[in-house]
Amino acid sequence: MKNFYKRNRRIIGIGILVVITMLFMTSCADVTNIDECRVDDPYGFWGGLWHGLIAFFSFFGSLFSDDIAVYAVNNNGAWYDFGFVLGSGILGFGASSSTRKRN
Repeated sequence: MKNFYKRNRRIIGIGILVVITMLFMTSCADVTNIDECRVDDPYGFWGGLWHGLIAFFSFFGSLFSDDIAVYAVNNNGAWYDFGFVLGSGILGFGASSSTRKRN
């Protein structure tokens, strides 16, 4: 165990630096006032599914515009989350099947 730390001291140091940097960056995150978002009915399962399917495109759009969000704040909770994960997982499972090795 002692040799492990000796050999990988640089990797461990970089890992600690990354974790500390992430903590500092998340402390600067802005909190969204949810009351401003509650003008319509909250998104449910189908809204979460749709947002999960377009999450890839929404992410790139959100890099260039502050009006585009990846995840809807105004949602009904667990059903929206389930739909979002299912929708984003559909794209992931399709991509993994194309990387299978053919014999």
